[in-house]
Amino acid sequence: MYNNSRQRNGFRRPQNNYHAQHGNVRRPARPIRKLDPNLFIKKRNNVDTEQVIYESSARFSDYNIVDKIKQNIAEHNYLIPTPIQEKAIPHILEGKDVIGLANTGTGKTAAFLITLINKSFLDRNQRTLIVVPTRELAVQIADEFKRFAKGMNLEVVAAIGGASLYRQTYALRHRPHFVIGTPGRIMDLIERNILDLKLFQNIVLDEVDRMVDIGFIKDIQHIISLLPKIRQSLFFSATIDQRTEEILQTFVTDPVTVSVKEKNSVNTIDQDIIKPKNNMPKIDTLHDLLIQPEFEKVMIFGRTKWGMEKLTTALIERGFKAAAIHGNKSQNQRQRTLQQFKNNQINILIATDVASRGIDIDNVTHVINYDAPETYDDYIHRIGRTGRAGKFGVALTFVE
Repeated sequence: MYNNSRQRNGFRRPQNNYHAQHGNVRRPARPIRKLDPNLFIKKRNNVDTEQVIYESSARFSDYNIVDKIKQNIAEHNYLIPTPIQEKAIPHILEGKDVIGLANTGTGKTAAFLITLINKSFLDRNQRTLIVVPTRELAVQIADEFKRFAKGMNLEVVAAIGGASLYRQTYALRHRPHFVIGTPGRIMDLIERNILDLKLFQNIVLDEVDRMVDIGFIKDIQHIISLLPKIRQSLFFSATIDQRTEEILQTFVTDPVTVSVKEKNSVNTIDQDIIKPKNNMPKIDTLHDLLIQPEFEKVMIFGRTKWGMEKLTTALIERGFKAAAIHGNKSQNQRQRTLQQFKNNQINILIATDVASRGIDIDNVTHVINYDAPETYDDYIHRIGRTGRAGKFGVALTFVE
């Protein structure tokens, strides 16, 4: 079990602790399913950093893509493809349907963006719809698009809830080459006759298992039913169960399957549990962790919006630079908080599971599960925010 320090380093601990102020009663939105705490204990592979960095035999410069994209890729220091990129890019460039089995953080976004940007640049009539589970992931992919498509005169629209419907409607009238959206907003735009899916020749479903988990299966099935029969379809998911299989069967045609599941990023993450000692309040145990110097950039996950908001307030009162993102925050608030975390204006980001998928933030040193996740898949996605790009990370989970 993780041995936390007792030093204070100038951070004050209030006399009235968090539980005394706000009560010690849990208010779960749904029944809590407890996982075996042993699942949260694992030492990372005893290897050097150089050994966990993937060495590809290919280079982005080798691919049959236009020079401008190669230049944009090089400007962002992307030289060597990741495993999912090396396996998927040649097939996508050939126009084949692809099923990509890969965890978040493996580079699949670049695999489909680079190839489809190249396709639209060579044929301006080619348009792409990308469907993702969360607003944050949609915005992140749109930002990635702008980096790869810089100077190529290609347009993108993020069709997401919590943002101006009027602005999205206006932008869609110009028929952008790429539309990146969440199922709910896409369905809304379809019902308003603003978005015509027959105009899209390329479709990407990303993080499909997550979209199914959070209840979008019917929306996705309806979206697929409106797509043109002749299209290129790309399907990315960490797992495929019976429900995702139902989507898969109606989505792809004669697909190529690529998988990098054996390259699980948790091998670069030290995992351990935290048990508060001597009836110490949970918030005080967390305090003693966060004041340690190695906790440089930390993501804390919990189950409820209410609980994470209260935790954020408590940590700010103790002198920590913290902020929260969850479903009660507006999209502008969530994006502003993520940007502050990326820019190191705050060093503690507190979130519900809305942020556990697809958020790519460099140099997160620690992930702390203040509330244990409901499923092991949720756990893997949470801790995947650290130990990325060949770096090591630490994941700690509070257990009772």
